[in-house]
Amino acid sequence: MKNNRNLVHVIGGGLAGSETAWQLARAGVPVALHEMRPVRGTEAHVTDRLSELVCSNSFRSDDAERNAVGLLHEEMRRCGSLIMASADAHKVPAGGALAVDREGFAAAVEAALDAEPLVTIRREEVGELPPAGWGLSIIATGPLTSPALAEAVLSATGEESLAFFDAIAPIVHKDSIDFSKAWFQSRYDREGPGGDAAAYINCPLDRAGYEAFIDALLAGEVTEFKEWETSTPYFEGCLPIEVMAARGRETPRFGPMKPVGLTNPHEPGEKAYAVVQLRQDNALGTLYNIVGFQTKLKYGEQTRIFRTIPGLEQAQFARLGGLHRNTFLNAPKLLDASLRLRARPHLRFAGQITGVEGYVESAAIGLLAGRFAAAERAGRDPVPPPPTTALGALLNHITGGADAATFQPMNINFGLFPPLAENLPKSQRRPAIGRRALADLDDWPAGSSMAA
Repeated sequence: MKNNRNLVHVIGGGLAGSETAWQLARAGVPVALHEMRPVRGTEAHVTDRLSELVCSNSFRSDDAERNAVGLLHEEMRRCGSLIMASADAHKVPAGGALAVDREGFAAAVEAALDAEPLVTIRREEVGELPPAGWGLSIIATGPLTSPALAEAVLSATGEESLAFFDAIAPIVHKDSIDFSKAWFQSRYDREGPGGDAAAYINCPLDRAGYEAFIDALLAGEVTEFKEWETSTPYFEGCLPIEVMAARGRETPRFGPMKPVGLTNPHEPGEKAYAVVQLRQDNALGTLYNIVGFQTKLKYGEQTRIFRTIPGLEQAQFARLGGLHRNTFLNAPKLLDASLRLRARPHLRFAGQITGVEGYVESAAIGLLAGRFAAAERAGRDPVPPPPTTALGALLNHITGGADAATFQPMNINFGLFPPLAENLPKSQRRPAIGRRALADLDDWPAGSSMAA
């Protein structure tokens, strides 16, 4: 395969790179998928699996009618997404969200690519930009790009480094949780794709307990940043819990600790002032992650502070929280509508490095990059999905819809979609946007088959 002129090189075996390779192969294009682990590790990965989930195990809401990420799920399923197929095969109960057994999910993605005859997995670090002699290449190295490759990208683009920190939430052993204080319930008893309307473990705090918890967060010792990291902003959708508290004592209570839609069976008739939720993290149901508790607290502080939460006094942690640095391109300025680097059109980018945020969004851009490259390899002009679809709205935002001067990472949301032609009541708008999106996806030439 080394001398195959039709070969497309994909650098990075995360969710975006794996999806990119899959889409290319399903379109009949041979792929060399380069993954540096285990030759070179990262600060966040713990295995050498393709598509390892290093943060949450949640793909967020699976409601395709009223939630933009749920709509993106459905569009990707209709486009033959490997990431979504693997997620669906390894889902665990999570209320209205699609959450997965992280080990089973990664194993499924890797097994599918390993069994695909058109994909060759190369365990090696690519420390420089793919040369023009490689032909079409796609960089999908995500937030944990190796320093050498990151420097090469920055040198080629002439842009200053744009980065933020993603924070990782702790994971708790279920059998160490005190269920004389905690209970199972999904908010508003909502049932999700993994089944079970009681998918979350809930730990209640009264007002005094909440105030003491906030005091502990604000006084807790945190990881010190290096000098060059001190000006790096956080992504607003993934703030550390102590950073939320520093923005206002009530901020966590209106965020991940909101008590609405929950009833404590241990205290009938009494409403909790705040609630900490834990979500199932593996298929066996033995591990639960603390929802929204990304943190930069030092390990000892995490253990001490989080054990003040009712029900977690004896908590045993399978993994404590942490931080990793996330680098992304100023995509509206640097990339064209088919994700090619304007200065070097043989190069495409995919995943979080393009300035999208979230597992699903990263994989979605990988799906598009793979299809665009397959079309180009076949001698056709890539056809972007309609901007009325979730795929198209996300692509349009990062390749021109956003202001390059203020560009920041973005999750999919209904604010990225063109407005409806008709003026509908608010309750009907999102379902109507979803119906329009799926209808327009069916009309997209690349939307109904594996070939781009």
